[in-house]
Amino acid sequence: MESQYSASEVLEIAEKIERYGAMFYRKAAELFNEEEVRGLFLNLADWENSHEQVFADMRSRVNKDFAGSAAFDPETYMAGNAKLMASLSVFAIAPNPSQILMGLKDKKAIITRALKLENDTIVFYKGLKSFAKDAVVIGQIDKIIEEEQRHIRILNQSLEQL
Repeated sequence: MESQYSASEVLEIAEKIERYGAMFYRKAAELFNEEEVRGLFLNLADWENSHEQVFADMRSRVNKDFAGSAAFDPETYMAGNAKLMASLSVFAIAPNPSQILMGLKDKKAIITRALKLENDTIVFYKGLKSFAKDAVVIGQIDKIIEEEQRHIRILNQSLEQL
């Protein structure tokens, strides 16, 4: 089993997490006729798309500046951070939002699932940040973590209103 991932590969995983997150929120929006609920999920999808672009830009920069020289060993890191490595599967392993949403029919259940996915994503990004060496990249990851935390606040507010 390959135990080394380049910085570019890890950023590609982050892109997938955001892409699949956007797909999840768009699919969730399709389940509701209420404009407020649909709008919430569509806004979240748009934000996830913008995060995907940030990670794509980072990956392009890494590929250009470092030519894949930066790598980390997830097996070593996983020893003390199994939750981080498990979070790689947040969206990356189950990209079909229909599977994630299967059996979830009401707003509360979908928002609760979205909260879990957002929290798992933050765990991954915090781990990703710990591997970053570039201050600009660290700053960008911090901004995305802050935005993901804002998503959690928005989702919690929606949950409280139910």
